[in-house]
Amino acid sequence: MPYINRADRGKYQKLLSELAALVPTDAKERPGNMNYVLSLLIHKVYGTKMRYADHNEVMGMLSGVNQEFYRRFTAPYEDKKIEEQGDLPEL
Repeated sequence: MPYINRADRGKYQKLLSELAALVPTDAKERPGNMNYVLSLLIHKVYGTKMRYADHNEVMGMLSGVNQEFYRRFTAPYEDKKIEEQGDLPEL
């Protein structure tokens, strides 16, 4: 996870919960809404006059989010499914 001081986490929790409640649960609508919310947040934080370093920072942050999500949530889910349903056969 992106680790920030515990004292700094609380200021985000209420707003994040409210925002999350607005995102549709329907699988056809959710991805577009999530993309919109995340893209707009990035735009509001970085503004319209981004430099190359800012673009690099955003791309690196998004890559980190992707990798952390995989490591923390997707990989354990896949490991559980391998246990439940079996692994690929030897090739």
